[in-house]
Parts: sequence; C-alpha cells; structure tokens
Amino acid sequence: MHQLLHWLALPQFGLGTVFVVSFISATLLPLGSEPAVFGLIKLNPGLFWPAILVATAGNTAGGAVSWWMGLGTHKVVDRAAGHPTELRALAWLRRFGPRACLLSWLPIVGDPLCAVAGWLRLPFWPCVAYMAVGKFLRYLVMTTALLYVWPGAVA
Repeated sequence: MHQLLHWLALPQFGLGTVFVVSFISATLLPLGSEPAVFGLIKLNPGLFWPAILVATAGNTAGGAVSWWMGLGTHKVVDRAAGHPTELRALAWLRRFGPRACLLSWLPIVGDPLCAVAGWLRLPFWPCVAYMAVGKFLRYLVMTTALLYVWPGAVA
C-alpha cells in the first residue's frame, strides 16, 4: 500500500504534481486527481489543507479553460453556420445560469458542464466562483472520506 501511495502522490514533486493532475483532470481528458491528492496527504498529513487548496485551484483553473474552450467552439460554429446556435436540450442549464457550475464536481458530466457553460456564454467569473466552491467541497469530502476509510500511518 505504501508503494502505491508513494507512486500516486509523486512526493518528489508534491503540491506541483497535485496542481497539474488536478488541472488536467478538469479538462475533457479522462483522469482523476483524487488518488494523487489522497496519496500526498497520506504520505504527508501536514499537507492536508495545502493539498486541498492546491487541488481546488488546479481543478478550477482547468474548469475555466474548459469554459473558454466551450466559448471558442460556440464562436467557431456560429461563424461556420452564419447564425447564432442554441442547444435546446440545454435550455434548463441556461435557466440555472452560473449556479449550475456548482455541479462541476460530478464525475463524467462535471467537466463537460464547464465547457457547456462557456458554450452558452454564461458569465465567466460567476461560473468560476461556483466551480471553485463545488470543487473545494468535492476534494474536502472525498479526501476526508478516504482518510476515514484508510486511517493510520503509512510508514
């Protein structure tokens, strides 16, 4: 177990690794950052809050990039079609507005949700703020739950 945690956390890189993995996992690439966060905290319990905050920052920044990708995609489609586009199936998302980005922490649908928020041209900064809250709560709950399931020192 110790070797697996050591490998997942990449302790020689520490918080920088957590940021990069969290950032990448918030894009449309299929990657989970929770194992890296959990591994680093399990090996270095004193980094609980810094790791949670760095993971939140990385994941929120990745969500913001997804938002911009969605906006850019919408603009390209508008230019190609010669008229504004609208996804009728996502009208309910428009009703919720930036608050819908609270759900960006959800597996599978959360990361595309950030891109769709950009596609729908929802306000950037409110979306980022809601993303940050949702992602912070995810890391806090997931890491605390994992530490509860696997308590005790690794060494």
